[in-house]
Amino acid sequence: MARVLAVASGSTHGFSKSVRPSITLVEGLGVSGDAHAGVTVKHRSRVARDPSQPNLRQVHLVHVELFHDLAGKGHRLKPGDIGENILTEGLDLLGLSAATRLRLGETAIVEITGLRNPCAQLDAFQPGLMAATLDRAADGSLVRKAGVMGIVIAGGVIHPGDDIAIEGIPREHVRLAPV
Repeated sequence: MARVLAVASGSTHGFSKSVRPSITLVEGLGVSGDAHAGVTVKHRSRVARDPSQPNLRQVHLVHVELFHDLAGKGHRLKPGDIGENILTEGLDLLGLSAATRLRLGETAIVEITGLRNPCAQLDAFQPGLMAATLDRAADGSLVRKAGVMGIVIAGGVIHPGDDIAIEGIPREHVRLAPV
């Protein structure tokens, strides 16, 4: 069964987020008190391009299996280190379809909007980390492994240990793209 391993948030636009005993997801906004919460984009590079864009990056989810893979490449990471709000276990986040809905805990629902696009901030955190979060598929296309982004459909409090269930799957699989 899939579950939440850790939750984190940060009130400033820093790279890493602080691990918390719980976070509160707010419908249509994101993680309460997090710098990236809001109806419109909050990531500085996107705000510079067009501050009126919808915020498709309200919640950042990363699978702990990535941390295990990165450890084998010499990168030791702790929850919150790469800016994720929710660290998951037992769920193939990267294999989900866009618009898949996940129930986290009792009431929260997050709709997956797309992939996190790894950026140079990863290398500033640990040299070589950006390249380690990228791969190539058999057809030569770029594979981004730094987690997925989502929007909050229904709010609720999330704690480590909470179950994660797939609540809704689109009829047709839509491959995740960076958002």
